[in-house]
Amino acid sequence: MNLDSHLHESAMALGADYFGIADLTPAHDAIHEQGGTPISVYPRSISIGISLLHPIVDQLSRTVTRPAAVSYLSHCYDIINSRLDQIVSRLAGIVQRSGCRAFPVAASKRVDDQRLCAVFPHKLSAHLSGLGWIGKNCLLITPDMGPRVRWATLLTDAPLVPTGQAMAERCGDCRECVAICPVRAFTGRSFRAQDPRSVRFDAGRCDRYFNMMRAKDPDTAVCGLCLRICPFGRG
Repeated sequence: MNLDSHLHESAMALGADYFGIADLTPAHDAIHEQGGTPISVYPRSISIGISLLHPIVDQLSRTVTRPAAVSYLSHCYDIINSRLDQIVSRLAGIVQRSGCRAFPVAASKRVDDQRLCAVFPHKLSAHLSGLGWIGKNCLLITPDMGPRVRWATLLTDAPLVPTGQAMAERCGDCRECVAICPVRAFTGRSFRAQDPRSVRFDAGRCDRYFNMMRAKDPDTAVCGLCLRICPFGRG
């Protein structure tokens, strides 16, 4: 069994719902700008995705109840992130034992409070591997589950074969995610690789809204409306 197949089968056996391999070289400059040389040195990535549970996501609303918020934070965030990190860590070990380098990127960890970003954009990796497109809500939209998937990434120099190409946007004229945002953080502009995130998304507005909710009650500080409302994946 070659390394690509071994990694794919291992990821699925460990509980992944999505697996994709991307060639990162077309996005090298953007990756370098966000994460620097230690991150941009890797030419390949493996995207691992786990689907969120529909009944829990469907409870999200502008006036989310405490039980719904606790369920979402636990089962669609903390537990899923931990599962993703475990899978990516196990795959990193397989890659290293094959004689190649591997750098696991945590599922959801901000490293820059000024730019409000992680060290690497998971959705970019999944997009370039052919698993979905980046929607007007700036989330990775899969054809079957929409944005109801959480992601983690393994960066590597292993000579893996990409599983696909960047998927064209299928949002069309839909603006439901733009309209439902409580702080109007989305502009409704479609994703273009050459554009900065700011032309599509005001991350500061979103962050300040979460900080306001956390100040009121950390246990119910959830939103996710742009994720729930997306017609792709919505039951």
